[in-house]
Amino acid sequence: MIYCFLAGGFEEMEALCPVDILRRGECEVKTVGIGEEIITGSHGISVYTDITDSEIELNSDLEMIILPGGMPGTLNLEKNGNVQKAIDFCMENNKYIAAICAAPSILGHKDILKDREAICFPGFEGQLNCKKLSEDYVCKDGNIITAKGAGVAQEFGLKLLECLKGTAPAEKVKSSIQCR
Repeated sequence: MIYCFLAGGFEEMEALCPVDILRRGECEVKTVGIGEEIITGSHGISVYTDITDSEIELNSDLEMIILPGGMPGTLNLEKNGNVQKAIDFCMENNKYIAAICAAPSILGHKDILKDREAICFPGFEGQLNCKKLSEDYVCKDGNIITAKGAGVAQEFGLKLLECLKGTAPAEKVKSSIQCR
């Protein structure tokens, strides 16, 4: 199971593109609304989520959580207790945590990145508290995957699929969507 958390003001491309890619790769993904089922993104697109944050189950079936960026979506994710519990669960159980754009700052504030390489949207670098700022648009360091922003949402999604299913399934999806 993969949870993609959506809070009011989330960046639509950073959430929906990876969800789409992962589902094409036959991963079980649930969109999780913070506080309600219908969440409106930073560009006015409303999404009816699969479940709300009060319905998540933190157990061995959980493979990954995804934290999309966007403002104020990132701030709304960070202040949610269930999101914080999911991050802690993933860290304690070596499950993947994927964060893009401003959302890696959430991990930085928890000192999760202090011994890792990471990347984020320009202007948030000081909030990462990471060992090394990556020069890559998508960066994987152990169970943490970070990405720079909406423009690399497709690359981010393909990296998440690769981490979960391997290179061949990721290449198959990449080819099927005509990605360079």
